[in-house]
Amino acid sequence: RWVLSLQCKGSRNFMSALRRAVEVDFKDRDKHKSQGLYLLTTGIPDQETHAVRAYVAEVCRGFDLQLHVCLFSVAEDMGSHGGVPARYANPAETAAALKEIVRAASGRFHCFGEAGIFESDDITVIVSEIEKANNYSQKCALLVESLKQRS
Repeated sequence: RWVLSLQCKGSRNFMSALRRAVEVDFKDRDKHKSQGLYLLTTGIPDQETHAVRAYVAEVCRGFDLQLHVCLFSVAEDMGSHGGVPARYANPAETAAALKEIVRAASGRFHCFGEAGIFESDDITVIVSEIEKANNYSQKCALLVESLKQRS
């Protein structure tokens, strides 16, 4: 169920946007079967990571929801919108901070750029399942081969 799109109006004031989303859309949470928030961002939140992580953990537990993050355009974009962000981090630091926040909310992290997908929790799970299936297939093939040789 899609209920609200929040923009931080040029800033990355994540906690203000999350607070608005929780207060407006999740006050009637009993009426909804599942809840999730998706943060679409191009950089690190304005607030310190430890403060965001703590707030997200508390809110998500209190409302039984998950926060998922899609980080777009991880190339350095400082000043690309005419101003310097309140807080700056390089792409690796940004991804690490957002992953930390996502883990506190039991969510999923995805990182995309012009070159494609850099990292995705969903794709990691799919690749892991494919590797398991391949491993089981190889074991089955070895078992069948050993049974053929015995007979």
